[in-house]
Amino acid sequence: MSTQRIFPDGFLWGGAIAANQAEGAWNVDGKGLSTADMATYKRNLGKGDYKKHNAVSDEQLKKAMEDKSDQDYPKRRGIDFYHRYPEDLAYMQEMGLRTLRLSIAWTRIYPNGDEAVPNEAGLAFYDRLFDEMLGRGIEPLVTLSHYEMPMHLVNQYGGWTSREVVDFFVRYCTTVFNRYKNKVKYWITFNEIDGIVRHPFTNGGIVPDRFGEAEQVEQAVYQALHHQFVASALAVKLCHEIIPGAQIGCMLTSLLHYPHTCNPQDVLAAHKNNEFNLFFTDVQVRGIYPGYIQRFFKDKGIEIAKAEGDDQALRKHTADFISFSYYNSFVASAESEGLEKVSGNTMGGIKNPHLPLSEWGWQIDPIGLRLTMSNLYNRYQIPLYVVENGLGAYDKVEEDGAIHDPYRIDYLRSHIEQIHEAILDGVEVIGYTAWGIIDLISYSSSEMEKRYGLIHVDQDNDGNGTLERRRKDSFYWYKDVIRNNGL
Repeated sequence: MSTQRIFPDGFLWGGAIAANQAEGAWNVDGKGLSTADMATYKRNLGKGDYKKHNAVSDEQLKKAMEDKSDQDYPKRRGIDFYHRYPEDLAYMQEMGLRTLRLSIAWTRIYPNGDEAVPNEAGLAFYDRLFDEMLGRGIEPLVTLSHYEMPMHLVNQYGGWTSREVVDFFVRYCTTVFNRYKNKVKYWITFNEIDGIVRHPFTNGGIVPDRFGEAEQVEQAVYQALHHQFVASALAVKLCHEIIPGAQIGCMLTSLLHYPHTCNPQDVLAAHKNNEFNLFFTDVQVRGIYPGYIQRFFKDKGIEIAKAEGDDQALRKHTADFISFSYYNSFVASAESEGLEKVSGNTMGGIKNPHLPLSEWGWQIDPIGLRLTMSNLYNRYQIPLYVVENGLGAYDKVEEDGAIHDPYRIDYLRSHIEQIHEAILDGVEVIGYTAWGIIDLISYSSSEMEKRYGLIHVDQDNDGNGTLERRRKDSFYWYKDVIRNNGL
């Protein structure tokens, strides 16, 4: 007997993209170079080999800064959403999307990051984009910083290690809040803010070459993270002041870990991983550095320099909701040597024999999403927003143009079922935005053929193709889900 799963009235069904993976137009209308424009597509690397995909050095950056093409830098070309957004939004309106999560490219507003006056052409682009969305009944959910920052701030200030960057970010936030206060009601400060500990350059503009030994890099990372925490709190303050009634949240990469066995050492290893994952929301929702992370800093010899008023800002200006990404779960062991490994979102781990794998080796675990939601809500008691969830896979275009992707439908359906279970458990959920609603450039590997979209884009890993958009079977399935407000 099947169960009809109806979601709460007003549930925000939607999709998600990021400026640096979709817009393209990297050198148009005064846009400056960002950290995302440095990302190369490295052929012949193994799936999930993120460390090599995202490796960055001074030599690589110098080459990238001098290269004026997009040949080896797929995020520079994206899928040309910058010029094609009316067409793409028409598809999304047809699908019934109530919201679209997207980001503002900081370098369109302040090309170098430290200018006194914003770039009007960049501001005007987002005016047109938001107007088009609202005209089609699609609510904008805007991320202020999604894996990109001005390269000028990296080269001249050391990225987020510099306290001055907090002031530049606050200026940027003040500008966009004032400009779009009548158009955007939902905001997110930093995309997957926890990622800075795994990907210092992508998240924080930190070039490890410039900081010496690993311990110095780690010190720089946590100092930069503190600056982002403060910047996030100040953005919350500004948003509430400038846009009364707006909601502004934080965002976490959900990295749920199970113990490999019931050995207490394995249970402790999983507990520590899960606790560390929640450190980032502890600061942004509870407003304090928890005791377990203070012990971690002491054990590591890490000292965080704080300015007067930092602790007060963190305590007073906390997030209105927690948004998060969830793709897969992980397994932890006190002794992992000899155990089979798999890849996953931004990191790898031990293989769970009870879970199937995607084509990219990511474990598929819908129940882990329910557990994540329960853990977050029971800890914080504030609304949750599932802003990234989806399946990266190869898609085949049939001779008649059809794209049959039952594997994606199965993935989305099984995860949406678990969101509904969490709601029945009493978890308050604002909405769900499937990643990415349209094919775009992969964050981790900068490839195109790892496809998440419900809308197909005709482009290959090397940028060849017509950019024609096509509906996949999942497009029609999700349209039905939205129309029925559930499964």
